[in-house]
Amino acid sequence: MKRLYPLFLGEACCDKEVISPGVSDGQRVHIPIAGYLVATDAGRRVLVDTGIHRSHIEDPDRTFGGTEFAAKLRPAMRLEDTVDARLAPLGLRAGDVTDVVNTHLHFDHAGNNDAFAGARFWVQRSHYQAALDNPAFPNQYWRIEGLHYELLDGETDLGDGISVFPTPGHAPGHQSVLVRLDSGLNLILCGDAIYEQDNLTHDAWEGHADPAQARESALLLVERGRRLGATLVYGHDARQWAQLRRSPAFYE
Repeated sequence: MKRLYPLFLGEACCDKEVISPGVSDGQRVHIPIAGYLVATDAGRRVLVDTGIHRSHIEDPDRTFGGTEFAAKLRPAMRLEDTVDARLAPLGLRAGDVTDVVNTHLHFDHAGNNDAFAGARFWVQRSHYQAALDNPAFPNQYWRIEGLHYELLDGETDLGDGISVFPTPGHAPGHQSVLVRLDSGLNLILCGDAIYEQDNLTHDAWEGHADPAQARESALLLVERGRRLGATLVYGHDARQWAQLRRSPAFYE
């Protein structure tokens, strides 16, 4: 038996054009920062993305303060939004997590990698190499001695109904995650391959590193979801997040 727990790991206040350029430019919105824990009866605990580093509770400008990007996006995180705080109601601690899948290594998806030194990390090789010494992917949060990264080359079955597949465009080597639950429910955790429904509705992809490739990956995600009867869970969609079950509630 598997359960998937959506973890609310804080939010960010950002200009709408950061995630959906051309839709409501100039509007400030709050977007969720999320992680997802897949837990099996056999004791496997797979965490998809680790959120923003907990130091942002006291200093929201910890990572990008003083830069042009800081004016566009600012973290808003409380003590209860830490990974440890979200795992605690499930009777778990960071040391109980066996695997971490990073969809990519941006600061809001890999910010707490340091908390999971005992886990195996799963990242696409092309993404890992692109992120090395790249200030767009602050290395201090994930390039840490003692963390063990399994570098993947394309679509990979991780076992227990969990598989990953490349969805580049938001970043080189970005990957999304398919979770097949025992009930027959399939969920695709898109990461930032699709920020929100407005990307699809308005064909808005200029917020990604490679807009044309991002659009192609997104359309392939939609087709994969249709073929598998899977629900697409977007990276930062406040309207969708409000409708999702939140841990300690779960999907099974």
